[in-house]
Amino acid sequence: MKTIGLIGGMSWESTVTYYQLVNETVKKELGGLHSAKLLLYSVDFAEIEECQEKGEWDKSAQILTAAAKNLEKAGADFIVICTNTMHKVAPEMQKQIDIPIIHIADATADALSAAAVDKVALLGTKYTMTQDFYKERLIARGIAVIIPDEADVELVNNVIYDELCLGVISDTSREQYRQIIEKMAQKGAKGVILGCTEIGLLIHQKDSVLPVFDTTQIHANKAAMLAIGK
Repeated sequence: MKTIGLIGGMSWESTVTYYQLVNETVKKELGGLHSAKLLLYSVDFAEIEECQEKGEWDKSAQILTAAAKNLEKAGADFIVICTNTMHKVAPEMQKQIDIPIIHIADATADALSAAAVDKVALLGTKYTMTQDFYKERLIARGIAVIIPDEADVELVNNVIYDELCLGVISDTSREQYRQIIEKMAQKGAKGVILGCTEIGLLIHQKDSVLPVFDTTQIHANKAAMLAIGK
């Protein structure tokens, strides 16, 4: 079994889910007392969020690259960045380590293609929704991406940072997300990407009129299957 190197803490709320899902998948596939071989480097999210807000992506890349190098030295066979937004700096990180980074957008594109979804709504942080670093990897796979309007982008983003990253789960916010997903369905989306690893704490399939593609589940499953060679 290969050793997974998790870079977590962004936020720790979803990192807990990654750890659980990876181990559940390994147990399901191998049975018995099997569990995942993994290493976890958890960063201080306050430092990362400050870099995001200030646009200091180079600084955040340095922090995460240092984490990746430590995991590589400790014996990780590949890296899993437990957040969507910080994949913005994944290409720069990859240049400085010798083990692969399993990109969350690529894993999500695989899941969308397998489900024959060629037009999808993307929910996430404002960075993930409005910048190209994430969407371009989906578009390159022939998947059209639509995002909410400006006001809804702000709402989705604020719920992530002001509630979900702090462990706050609000029925009001869930209903607002439901309404946004309905709007995206009316625009022709055939599925919705929960493109922030915290959104899965709030939205489940029963809350959506569209098929849900939870990136935390997709990414964690991909990591587990790679670790066991499947």
